[in-house]
Formats: sequence, structure tokens, C-alpha cells
Amino acid sequence: MNNWHAFCAQINLAEQTIEQLRDKARLTPGSAVYPESLQQIEDVTLFMARETAGPVLVIYPVSAVADRFHGEDVNIGGGMARVCPTDLANCRCLRELFPFTRPVSHKGRKVTIGLGDRLGLASPGHLRTIRGLDVFPVLAQQSIRELNLTGRNYDDVLAAASWAVFQEGYEAGFGADGDHLKTEQEVRMALECGVTMITLDCSEQIANDVPGLSDDVIAQRYLQIPDDERAALEQAWLGRTVRVSSSVTLQYEADTLRRIVLIYRDAIRHAAKIYHNLIAPSTRAIDFELSIDETLTPTTPEAHYFVASQLIDEQVELTSLAPRFCGEFQKGIDYRGDLDAFRADYDQHSQIARLLGYKISVHSGSDKFSVFPIVGELSQGEFHLKTAGTNWLEAVRVIARHDPALYRELHDYAVRHLDEARQYYHISGDPARVAPLDSLADDELPLLMEQDDARQVLHITYGLLLKAKNEDGSSRFRARIYDFLNAHEAEYAVALQAHIGRHLKTLGLA
Repeated sequence: MNNWHAFCAQINLAEQTIEQLRDKARLTPGSAVYPESLQQIEDVTLFMARETAGPVLVIYPVSAVADRFHGEDVNIGGGMARVCPTDLANCRCLRELFPFTRPVSHKGRKVTIGLGDRLGLASPGHLRTIRGLDVFPVLAQQSIRELNLTGRNYDDVLAAASWAVFQEGYEAGFGADGDHLKTEQEVRMALECGVTMITLDCSEQIANDVPGLSDDVIAQRYLQIPDDERAALEQAWLGRTVRVSSSVTLQYEADTLRRIVLIYRDAIRHAAKIYHNLIAPSTRAIDFELSIDETLTPTTPEAHYFVASQLIDEQVELTSLAPRFCGEFQKGIDYRGDLDAFRADYDQHSQIARLLGYKISVHSGSDKFSVFPIVGELSQGEFHLKTAGTNWLEAVRVIARHDPALYRELHDYAVRHLDEARQYYHISGDPARVAPLDSLADDELPLLMEQDDARQVLHITYGLLLKAKNEDGSSRFRARIYDFLNAHEAEYAVALQAHIGRHLKTLGLA
């Protein structure tokens, strides 16, 4: 697919502006040029073009600018153009020439949305969805678990985001989140790769057994804390009343304080250590989010206020905090729980966050359409929301529409390997509640992505599908998935615009 050759022959920057060239690309069907990517520097034109294997960077004519990039020089009739792969080495050169392709901090931005992209193909659709809205996109958002399951690394994730930003000509800024990192080593590695946000997952430092312990056991365990530390805590908190607002008042009596301290003491110390050792010394602005949502019981407002206040007292600057809300935020499906209870719970947490000066963060925010109106209303225009996995499901939906044979293979493999995937994710999805594939016509397959059990089965098996091998060691599905989505990139982008657009609409943002 070399239709962009003819487009190069029409480039004459002495007579045309970049915007005029973009208009020409938009109005030239089959040009294979991404119109918004057109840029000019030192009388050289750069743009992204579609090739069979995926997008490439074209630099025309070959010049000193082109010499920064590696690629193949091709004669297009009227001169030479350099065709460059969208790899990491070329991405680093791109970021030097075009600063808008570098991720930045979102400090000061009111509404921020994490738009994780497990395949590295979703960001163009995401950017088309949020363009023109007062929403800051965190395009590169991946956890270590996701990296391991997809076989990618942070360099890959950030490069995919940068190329997408250039392709879409998006100059309003984007972020990169090292999501749900747990150790100092993980945080350091993510920062070295260039992320601008760290979401610290303190689940391994949270004592999940405490809520079920008797008062006597709690008293005994509490006495194991050094005397001077207990004295300081009790002087600051015991009997304290905190008036958050006219509707929210917090009380710290002895049993409440002891249980909160025992549950979160190690998490607070871990977060402070990570912040002061790695975040504060950074020469770049880093957004620091504390995740205490990976727990067995909901975060009480008293615990939220205590944890955040202790960290603030230790000079930790929180950008956002993710509590564990009431109800269930399962992967790939809508919220399960009492909406009135969620409203009351969310209201208290969001008020605490506003009082203490950071954003409330909603994790597993994909497809939680029933609670989005509450989040949008009660947050007063300031919150962070994380979505990720259902962008993969939109890819699966497009596959089901156009390649039912491939979808059937993916679905069958996912069901047979579901127990392995459950080691990484908790879901309630049951494949027994999904209609047998051999009972469904091809045109019924996309409807499975509307059924909760099927959604969850396909949602959590993405890593197994991407890593599956044939007997000869070759990729079983990965290459076929990427080849398909590259060939159907326009439809995939439209599907994402509809899906993420629904998120934005129900949040009151669009």
C-alpha cells in the first residue's frame, strides 16, 4: 500500500501550508496518509502513512532531519523519501523534534482519565473521542501484571502512545501511568522509562485480616506497636472529631483508631518511603496516586482521612487516592451493588479528597455506567477514572463481526484456559451461562460482548490468548489479531469512540 507516494509529489511547502496539506489528505480517498500527522520542520515534511503491516513514518525529502531517523530510502519519482518504522529508537528522535509527543504530568487538570491500551493500537480511537473536551488523557497506563501477560514493557507502551499522539496531531498533552506498582524496583524501572504518574498499590502492606479480629486480639496486636509511636498517634487522633463538611463528621474513638492503624500502618510507611526515595527526588513532575482499593473490605471515610492526613503530615504530595468503595467493581461489567449506598459512600470520599487537596480516583472504571452519573455529579468536576481492559473487548467485538472463525477459536481457547486466568483476576463470570458456540450463527457472535459472563471470560484471558503458541512455537493468535486490527483500524477506532464516548457521556463530560 504505497498510495502516499503520489501524495508526496503534491507537496510544495512554498505554496501550501501544513493545514492546506492536511485538507488535501482528508479529501484524497485512498491516500494512505494520516492527515492530522502532517508536520513541517526545516522545509521537510513528516507524516504517518498506512502500510500493510501497520503505520510508518515518512520523511520527505531525505535531509538532515531524516538522518536522525533510521529507515529505508525510496524513490517516489520526484525525489527521495525515508520510510521509518515506528520503533523505540525512532520514537526517541520523534520526541526530541516534537515535544508534544512526550508524556507530561497532569497536575492542575481537573478531570483525568486513564485509557489503558493493552495492544498498543487503541490510542488513536481514544484521542479522537476526547479531542475538544476538557479531559486529560493518560494514554499509557499499564500494570506490571498487564506487561507480563501481554509480553510488553514500559518502553513499548510509551512508544505506542507517542506514535498515536503524533499520528492524531494531538498537542494538548497526555500522561503515562505506571499502574498498580508495588515495589521500589518496579517504581524505579517505570520512572526510568519515562512515566509521568505512579499508582502505588499498597495491597501487600494492608492487613486484610484485621476487620475480622476480636477486640481482644486487636488490643494485643496494637500493643506490639512501639510505645512512642502509639503515644504520638493517640495524642493526635484519639477522641478527635473531624468536621469534613456539614454532612460529614468523623470520630476517632479507641477501637476505630486501633483498627485503622493496624490495617494501614505498613501501607502508610511504604508509601512515604517510595515517595521520598523515588518520587520527590525526580527532576520531572510526577503524579503520585495512592491505591488502597485492592482490599477485602471497603475503605471507611475515617480510614481514608487518616491515611491521607498521615501522608500529608509526612510531606507526601498526593495527586489522587483510590479507596475501596462499597459494592463490586468487577472487571468488564457494570457496577454491582446498592446505588444509594454507593452515592453516600462516594460523596463522603470525594468530600475528603477535596478537603485535603487531591483528586478521588475510581479504579476498574471500565463500563461502570450505572455509577458514572453519581461520579460526575458528586465529584464537582474533579476526579480520575481508570479504564483499560474493555478496549481489548472492543477489539474482540470487531473480530467477531468480521472474522467469526477467529473469534470462535479465541472464545474456545479462553473458556478452556479460564482457570489459569483466574489466578490473576477475580470475576463472577461463568462460561456455563454462555450459549454454546455451535448453537450460535456467525452474526450472533458479536452479541456475546453484551453478555456479562462472556465479556468477563474474554476480558481476563487476553494474556493467555496473546501468548498462546502452536506446536512449532509460532504465535497461535497474536499475529492474526494484530494483522486483523491493522486491516480494520478504522472500524476499531469507531468502536472505541462509541464505547469510550458512552463513558464520557454518562460521566457528564460530553
